[in-house]
Amino acid sequence: MQGTVDGFNYGIVTPVAAYLMAVLGGALGLRCTTRSLRTDQGWKPGWLALGATSIGSGIWTMHFIAMIGFQVEEAPVSYDVPTTVLSLFVAIVMVGVGVFIVGYRGATRATLTTAGTITGLGVAAMHYIGMSGMRLHGRLEYDTTTVVLSVVIAVVAATAALWAAVSIHGFLPSLGASLVMGVAVTGMHYTGMAAISVHLQSATGGSAGGGSPTSIMFPLLLGPAVFLVLAGVVVMFDPLLVLGEGEWDRPIGKKPVRNGAAPRPVPPPPAYGDVNGGRVQAPTPPPAPTRPPQAPTSAPGSHRGAGPRGPYDW
Repeated sequence: MQGTVDGFNYGIVTPVAAYLMAVLGGALGLRCTTRSLRTDQGWKPGWLALGATSIGSGIWTMHFIAMIGFQVEEAPVSYDVPTTVLSLFVAIVMVGVGVFIVGYRGATRATLTTAGTITGLGVAAMHYIGMSGMRLHGRLEYDTTTVVLSVVIAVVAATAALWAAVSIHGFLPSLGASLVMGVAVTGMHYTGMAAISVHLQSATGGSAGGGSPTSIMFPLLLGPAVFLVLAGVVVMFDPLLVLGEGEWDRPIGKKPVRNGAAPRPVPPPPAYGDVNGGRVQAPTPPPAPTRPPQAPTSAPGSHRGAGPRGPYDW
């Protein structure tokens, strides 16, 4: 007996919320990856790890929110918590592999192909591992063609996102790339969901084990949601990420200033030049003009002799 599958139990609410979480995770991940390209080597792994975790958490949160709207009318759906959490770690690790490859090797064609394939397969693996965590009185069946299409979408979306991370430096272009990435990731999810059909078993109406969507929604969403908020705070307090100023406008060839360090003051040029770089003593000022000698007079004690009177005659 075939079950009736509904992926939009709450209407447009779950698709929109899932899309926004994918955009948020993608935006934070792309900006952190971009930041790693303009920082010291000591900080580079930290920025790459933050970016990978942001993308993986955003994609996983998108998947889980979308799955809240999934139901089978003839059988209640529940989830196995360990399998669901495992899908989160798979997403973060696989996305991290691709991000680190691009972060250290650049955006060459071979690098993007390798990293995009690994990341896309990781996103697809996260999706289908999460689906395997579903518990219901039935068996999930997949249409092979649709599954392959969803994997291709995941690989293309991951490759485009990694290219944007190393090629687009402005804030608004990165935001636009995140919007496109959200469309691709959400489209991959619903393409994969379209491949599902449920073959019900004889026992229906009871719980198949695991937690219900409402019982595990808040605990599972709390961790990734808090992390994305903290990552957003880090990005907001980094003006280089938000405004695209500072080192982005630095002329090529000039050494960047280290993070948090004030530029070294340039000493003023010396008042008097010196070829050997030593200290030069200022020249002694000229002496004050002395009083010129008086002109001789015609007779001692006489001040009214012949001839004009000199300037210093009394």
